[in-house]
Amino acid sequence: MSAQKQDRAAGDQAPVVNRSSKKPHAVSADLETAAPKRRPEDLTPRELEILRLIWDGHTNRSIAEHLNISMKTADTHRANMMKKLRVSNTAQLLKAALEGKLLHTTDGTGRPDAK
Repeated sequence: MSAQKQDRAAGDQAPVVNRSSKKPHAVSADLETAAPKRRPEDLTPRELEILRLIWDGHTNRSIAEHLNISMKTADTHRANMMKKLRVSNTAQLLKAALEGKLLHTTDGTGRPDAK
C-alpha cells in the first residue's frame, strides 16, 4: 500500500485542492443586485403580511383561510416572528412591531393605512 493510502487508512485526510479559477466566495454582480441582503432577524415579506393580518385581529385559522395555507404554517410564521423579535406573546409581538416601525400608522389611531 502506498504511503498516501496508509495515511488515509489511519484516519488522516488528504488536503483538498480548489482547482476552480473563481475565488471561493465570489458572487456575481447580478446576484448581489437581485435581492437585498437581509439579516436573519429581519422579517420576510410573508411574515410581514401575516403580521399585518394579526394586527387586523385575525386568528391563525382566519390567516390560514385568507392566505390559503395550513393553520400549522400560520402558527409557524407567528412563532418565527416572535422568536426573531424576542417576544413571548402576541401583544408583545405587536408592540415590538410598532416600536420597530414594521407596522406603519398615520391616522393616530394605531391602525395601519387603509388602502
